This record gives sequence, C-alpha cells and structure tokens, in this order.
Amino acid sequence: MAQTEIGIIGGSGLYSMPGLTKTKEVRVKTPFGAPSDAYICGLLEGRKVAFLARHGRGHRISPTELNFRANIHGFKQLGVQRIISLSAVGSLKEEHKPMDFVIPDQFFDRTRHRVDTFFGGGVVAHIAFADPVCSEMSQVVEAACRKIGVNGKRGGTYLCMEGPQFSTKAESNVYRGLGMDVIGMTNLQEAKLAREAEVCYVTVAMVTDYDCWHPHHDSVTVDQIVAVLGKNAENAARVVRETVAGLPRERSCKCGSALAHAILTDRKKIPAATKKRLRLIIGKYAK
Repeated sequence: MAQTEIGIIGGSGLYSMPGLTKTKEVRVKTPFGAPSDAYICGLLEGRKVAFLARHGRGHRISPTELNFRANIHGFKQLGVQRIISLSAVGSLKEEHKPMDFVIPDQFFDRTRHRVDTFFGGGVVAHIAFADPVCSEMSQVVEAACRKIGVNGKRGGTYLCMEGPQFSTKAESNVYRGLGMDVIGMTNLQEAKLAREAEVCYVTVAMVTDYDCWHPHHDSVTVDQIVAVLGKNAENAARVVRETVAGLPRERSCKCGSALAHAILTDRKKIPAATKKRLRLIIGKYAK
C-alpha cells in the first residue's frame, strides 16, 4: 500500500477534499474495527494525503458512536505522520465569531462514554499530554489562515462535550466562566490517540455559532450550523491546501517519540495477543 504522509479529517459538512487529485478509495481493516469510511488517498499540493469523513459520507455516525481508535490506527497503517482535523464548533467567547477559525492548543474533557486509548489488555502506557496539539503544525495552520485572508486565531481551549444534544444555557455559562473558547464533540479523543500513535495532530475549529449563551443570538440549530458550514467549506479547503503545502518534509517536534518513556509494563509481561494487536503502535519499543 502506498505510503501517505498527511491525514485530513473532515468534520460536519466536509465529506470530501476539493483539489485532491489521483484519488483512490482505500478501505482499511484495523485491530479495533472499521474506520468511519474509506480513506480517499491522493495528491494535494504535491503531497500524499489521505482524507477521512469523520462521520462517514452522508453523516451517519454520531460523535459518541465514532470508532476513534480505528480512525487513527487506519491513518497510521497508511503511513500518516501528521493529521489536520477540521471540526465545526460553537463559540464560548464574543471574540470568536461565526466564520472565524480557531486553532486551539488545549482541550478540556466533558465526555463520559468513550474509549480514548489504544492501551490496556496487559500493557500500560502514560503519554505526556500537557501540550496536546503539535505546535509545529499550529504555526503552519496559522500562517495558512493569514495567507488566504481567513480570521485564524492560534491558542485557546476546545471543550469536548459528549453530545449529541447541544448544551443547556447553564452548561454553556459554566464553560464560559471556566474560560473555555470553543465547544465541540469530537477532537479530544482524536488528539489523545494521535499522540499515543506518535502522529502529529492539529485542530482547525470552524466557528459556526455562539452555542446558546449569547443573549442576541438564537440557540444553535442544525440548520444554522449547516448554513455557516457551507460558507466555511471553501475557506477550510483553502486553509488545508496551504497547510499541506507549508508543512516541512521532516518533523522537528517531539510527537514522533511520544511513547519513548511512556510504557510502564515490563516488555516480557506484555501478552502476545496484545503485542500483536499493538504492533504498529509499540513495535519499535516492544519487539
């Protein structure tokens, strides 16, 4: 299978990647089940990329139902070393307006029903996650936004809620009081698993609405989100293209060695079945 280097995850409203050429659908089997959809592999700005519609084409999979492990493992199987994740979010601050792009550098977890680690089954690993987003990629995304004239803001916290319901006003106001910037339902688990897989990860959070806290805006509805997403889609594709073009060929960050000091389990004690299932993740550390 041809090695790809950059993965792109399309969120709500983004089920394909404009500009992708020489495309081929690749269906991947993983030790963790099936990914959301086929990966669309091809060339973008001269780089080998793989695009995945997070919720499946036709938007069939809810945030809680997503098989995050399969999605990230599938990218890893394809050779991906970096992931650009596009996500529709609500704004928790006046300054983040609909149509703005936020490039968060922190996450806050409010999910309850999700598997978000590759480990267990006889092997224990604790990755460092103080800085959950690849700073090298964040810089490139910020520069890409600036180059095409999109209002892209680097920094801030993405609160990841369970969903699928939107927030109550009480919740929304608590999150605002905690200083959160944007709210979504999907990106934290991706970031955790990408770090465990030693894959660089960055979120491009596309603001669609003001959640439900804003006194001068109606509570968020799907129709409203879809309308803004349509306007955001072209900008998102342009930002991705510029980001792909601007990423250096070689990684200079620490993401590629995230597991070097994270595995606590005596290598001789790791069950053979677990070692086989995690070969792609821990193979260089547990022969």
